[in-house]
Amino acid sequence: MPDASTAIVEHLRCGGVSVVVERRGDELPCVLHWGADLGELEERDLASFAAANRTVLGSDTLDEELRVSLLPEASRGWFGRPGLRGHRDGRSFSPRFRVTEARRARAAGSEHLVWIAEDPAAALRVRLTLELAPSGLLRLQAGLQNLGSTTFTLEALELALPVPPAADEILEHTGRHLLERQEQRSRFQPGTHLRESRRARGHDATMLLAAGVPGCSARGGEVWGVHVGWSGNTSVAAERVQPTGARVLMGGELLLAGEGALAPGDEYTSPWLWASCGDGTDALAARFHDHLRARPEHPSSPRKVLLNVWEAVYFDHSLPRLLELAERAAEVGVERFVLDDGWFEGRRDATAGLGDWRVDRAVWPDGLWPLVTRIHELGMDFGLWFEPEMVSPDSELGRAHPEWMLQPGDGRLPAPSRSQQVLNLSDDGAFPHVLAAMDALLTEYPIAYVKWDHNRDLAEAGDASTGRAAVRAQTHAAYRLLDELRARHPTVEFESCSGGGGRADLGIMSRVERLWASDTIDALERVGIEAATGLLLPPELIGSHIGAARSHTTSRTHDLAFRGAQAIFGHLGIEWDLTRITDAEARELAEWVALYKQWRPLLHSGRVVHGDPADDAIAIRGVVSHDRTEALFAVTQLRAGLSYPPGRLRIPGLDERLRYRVGLLHPADAVGPHKPGVDGWWRGETILAGSILTTAGLQLPPQHPEHTVLLSLTSHPS
Repeated sequence: MPDASTAIVEHLRCGGVSVVVERRGDELPCVLHWGADLGELEERDLASFAAANRTVLGSDTLDEELRVSLLPEASRGWFGRPGLRGHRDGRSFSPRFRVTEARRARAAGSEHLVWIAEDPAAALRVRLTLELAPSGLLRLQAGLQNLGSTTFTLEALELALPVPPAADEILEHTGRHLLERQEQRSRFQPGTHLRESRRARGHDATMLLAAGVPGCSARGGEVWGVHVGWSGNTSVAAERVQPTGARVLMGGELLLAGEGALAPGDEYTSPWLWASCGDGTDALAARFHDHLRARPEHPSSPRKVLLNVWEAVYFDHSLPRLLELAERAAEVGVERFVLDDGWFEGRRDATAGLGDWRVDRAVWPDGLWPLVTRIHELGMDFGLWFEPEMVSPDSELGRAHPEWMLQPGDGRLPAPSRSQQVLNLSDDGAFPHVLAAMDALLTEYPIAYVKWDHNRDLAEAGDASTGRAAVRAQTHAAYRLLDELRARHPTVEFESCSGGGGRADLGIMSRVERLWASDTIDALERVGIEAATGLLLPPELIGSHIGAARSHTTSRTHDLAFRGAQAIFGHLGIEWDLTRITDAEARELAEWVALYKQWRPLLHSGRVVHGDPADDAIAIRGVVSHDRTEALFAVTQLRAGLSYPPGRLRIPGLDERLRYRVGLLHPADAVGPHKPGVDGWWRGETILAGSILTTAGLQLPPQHPEHTVLLSLTSHPS
């Protein structure tokens, strides 16, 4: 390997992003730049860049230049959170790795850098992987192997990326059940801003931890963000270390006590740490969207309109009522009928039955066939709800195998939630039991879609036989169960639901075709929830439903035009008792379904954009085709604004060189009161240059609070 005076500087470029990595001698690699494309750089440019960015030693510091590698080391002068935290019975607590192997490769359009490094004294080997995808999306992974003859206790293995001093604002999210992903911002202060998720799902966790220039918004302001692609416990941090002010974003799995115990020869592999950057959060999100859409497993067929029966019938599974519901669903254009919770043995309410995955013959004497057959006759396919990772103590399974429930190991079960416990899928008996039960149903019935639910936190999640923490093992087992079912039934689509949007990470999303973003179907709450979810996922992966006029979760009442206008911007579904709606409502609902089908090709392939209105009482989101000849926008009046009418709004994402025909779709009664005889362009349509729409803006029609207008834009010949 090169001696300590030798510096190797490598430049990776993809999708408008540059990553410059420096490695001096046998030290771990450091990222000098992660951000906007630097253009073609010669070796001398890279060498000069590295030389010009050496840290000057200040007063009262270590007599060695601070080096912040991908895996920050205390042994290199880093006084922040070390990337590797652990010990060997109190020793080997501060390893100093030396690179023994480095390689660069290009595969499927992605640039890969891999380094192998060892610390012989600590008897540890680490593998670091950095990959830059064609979209400009970056991801990092680390592996740690114990080369010693005794156990190494790994407490954390977290990777880090630097952000510049200009990134002085932290952007993140928090929330709860029924109100996921609510934005919060704070200054990037000296010290550690730490967000941990210890529930193995994330209603209150941040899906993305970002740092940007103060005031960064959808359309402007540099922003950098990281996401841990893992469905267990996670930790992310934004850290600023004094006196240098060095800033990093870092993250990884949060290991509970003993979960990282590495016996001699054992290896731990971290989840992927995903990272994106851009000029504005729309650009940051676009890199995630482009990467996900480029995957071979990404849904390619039209995203079918589904009806989920939950808020229509809850646990009241009556065949005549469900058949009537199916008839009405087909009439309005539904393409998939999903039977939710309540179809299996002993499941008349939320207190019993989980784990007994057999059709309840007391409710379904002929099995599900009468319903499934009629659904197929009506031209729809059939979906079914499961909650495979859970068990009701009041069930045959729960009574027969209480030892299969996750518990701290002292004979005491964790506090129940929804009268249920978590089934230990890492148990050699529990896993094949659930696999066989689900496989039998997916084999017996023509099930095209599985709604996979996960309705409680993993509290005191331990293995009863060992008494050891088991969140990590449970997460891997859940992945293994899902992977095995997908392999056996490759045509089945899966949805991730966890009390709504509690499990929205790229670990689970690499195995499913849809996320149920929230258990609330309140269209007003959904505006913010779906915008934040869209930082990671494109619209075709985000389930969005039209519910009843009066929301079951908030008791707000909205007209159908508002509910429909919000829902069509995701993967459209309906969750409403259609047997009790009027003929007029049925006709209007059918119009919204038809509108979704008409715009579905654009909505599920185009670039997602958001406006930055001066009045935060207004939200604007849209989807623009990649050639920018077509677009659909929703302009929502969230509440009464201080200005009425609201004035002009810039329409983002268009081609300034084109001219556009602008029309209003389905305004219903969204246009508010205004003086007669002074009608605006929205009474017909107008043709405007793209430069005018993006720079000067378009006068919005006056709107009632909690209403939406849809704008369609198509290029017009000059």
